[in-house]
Amino acid sequence: MSVQPQPTHLSDDEQVTRANGTGRVPVLFIHGLWLLPSSWDRWGPVFAEAGYAPMCPGWPDDPDTVAEAFAEPEVFAHKTVGRVADHYAALIGKLDRKPVVIGHSFGGLLTQIVAGRGLAAASVAIDSAPFRGVLPLPISALRAASPVLGNPANRHRAVPLTYEQFHYSFANAVSNEEAKELFETFAVPAAGARCSRRRPPTSTRGPRPR
Repeated sequence: MSVQPQPTHLSDDEQVTRANGTGRVPVLFIHGLWLLPSSWDRWGPVFAEAGYAPMCPGWPDDPDTVAEAFAEPEVFAHKTVGRVADHYAALIGKLDRKPVVIGHSFGGLLTQIVAGRGLAAASVAIDSAPFRGVLPLPISALRAASPVLGNPANRHRAVPLTYEQFHYSFANAVSNEEAKELFETFAVPAAGARCSRRRPPTSTRGPRPR
């Protein structure tokens, strides 16, 4: 398996303009913690071939690349749920047609928030993080959140994952070789303040390149 290089992503406004120009139903992908929009790169072509207009906008102030994310991890540190949800709501408001919204992990929680505001034509939450107050959480969820929960001070920091933590939470269904490639290609720090509400995601593989 070979992980394809991350493409240069269009800005949010450029993606809106492109989606509106197609006249197709937009499909808006929302990534979760410890990832960037590039984690959806392999899904966009699949939906484009099916007749949709795929969009992969980031969270507010997301860096463009993994290298930039590690060079300035503080950009992740203080983002709130409300700010991120409002960011996507404002973006959807610029579209000519209501989008299908698909989110993974914490992106699944944001997908539900957007759907709850009546902004989605349809929504898919993949292994969604739970809302506040959803108890009890399984042991696996607590283990996945341990990079933050292990140190209360992490609530005010951007927290990276080790390879072992990424493999457990994101790539436990693939070989070590593939998991390491995915880790090196996609993993970035994440805001610590929200990790206690998330559930462990599955795999970031998506469709294999053709």
